[in-house]
Amino acid sequence: MASLFSIDTKKSIKLDRNTYIHKVNSSTKLIVAFIKLFYCIAILISALLIGLFILNHILFISTDSNQHGRRLFSFGGGAGWEKKVRHSSIPKKINGKVVLVTGAAGFVGSHCGLALKKRGDGVIGIDNFNSYYDPSLKRARQELMSKHEIFIVDGDINDIDLVNKLFDIVRFTHVLHLAAQAGVRYAMENPLSYVHSNVNGFVNLLEIAKSANPQPAIVWASSSSVYGLNTKVPFSENDRTDQPASLYAATKKAGEEIAHTYNHIYGLSLTGLRFFTVYGPWGRPDMAYFFFTKDMIQGKPIKVYVSDKEVARDFTYIDDVVKGCLGAIDTAEKSTGSGGKKRGPAQLRVYNLGNTSPVSVKKLVAILENLLNIKAKKNLIRMPRNGDVPFTHANVSLAYRDFGYKPTTNLSSGLRKFVKWYLSYYGIQARIK
Repeated sequence: MASLFSIDTKKSIKLDRNTYIHKVNSSTKLIVAFIKLFYCIAILISALLIGLFILNHILFISTDSNQHGRRLFSFGGGAGWEKKVRHSSIPKKINGKVVLVTGAAGFVGSHCGLALKKRGDGVIGIDNFNSYYDPSLKRARQELMSKHEIFIVDGDINDIDLVNKLFDIVRFTHVLHLAAQAGVRYAMENPLSYVHSNVNGFVNLLEIAKSANPQPAIVWASSSSVYGLNTKVPFSENDRTDQPASLYAATKKAGEEIAHTYNHIYGLSLTGLRFFTVYGPWGRPDMAYFFFTKDMIQGKPIKVYVSDKEVARDFTYIDDVVKGCLGAIDTAEKSTGSGGKKRGPAQLRVYNLGNTSPVSVKKLVAILENLLNIKAKKNLIRMPRNGDVPFTHANVSLAYRDFGYKPTTNLSSGLRKFVKWYLSYYGIQARIK
């Protein structure tokens, strides 16, 4: 019995040991399988997260590009985009200038770009096509310029990468800086847009230009608004400009002071042009002559501001302003800096570009009535305190002395050309007698 009991116990111990080993092996396999499953799940989750991150990054770039000059298109366009930039910037004449025109799809910018290209200069434009007024008019100007082989980059001058890219591709001899937030009254609705465009944008452009090698000469748009509450007429360049009546005027005055700083420190050649109420074909819809024409044709009453003093403007026809801009470019001396370091004194100028013949708003309406054969319905309104000044009058003797600026178009002739364009552009000739 003892022998049998002994044999059974050993078998039992051996059986238990095998069972235990089997269970351990099974548990180990189960743990390994679980680890493999967890590893696969971890890899899958990681891949999913990486995919989501990449997708989110692409969407972010796409959104950012739409909001800031379409950067993805600009740089993602690659060789094709750069080819357009280079082709547009090549002068067609010997010793032709290479000009970057900012605000190129704007009123003055489009006219100047076409004039520069017509005479054989290389022209590249940049414009952000904002919605201050109907962007379709800007797109129409862009299309017109495209027909003359002028490429306009869709972007903002505050986009440092984009503007730097243009300066990397093209060695600009000149910059015609016309990009700005325009309008006196709109500053009361959106003041930050004026600081963004007229101050930040100008500084950004100057920062990039100062580091260029060679530095370009810069001609830029100031405004007659800088004369503000000055009562001495006609306005001359040496008159006081420290009493701006609007935020728009203040930003333009700030631009003149900023120009002085960059000229003094970095040797940039800078010429400021004070425009006086520019008008003509392809003009801005927010200007009085433009919306007077629109409202009169549609039979709507027009709002005519009145003041204790006669409300009059020194209306300047676009062709005269273009001649002034090109004259300033042609007489601009080279910048003296290199790579951000000044090598010597540089040119710093400011000029009035006006017509020298102020015309009352009453006379403006009478001319339009005659041209349109429509009697205007006038609502006389007291001029509000919105930054508008009642009277402007330019002394242009300095511009005449330095580059032969001489306006030749009176208001009646200029408005006749504008009305002809307006009726043709909007296809409403048949509605006018």
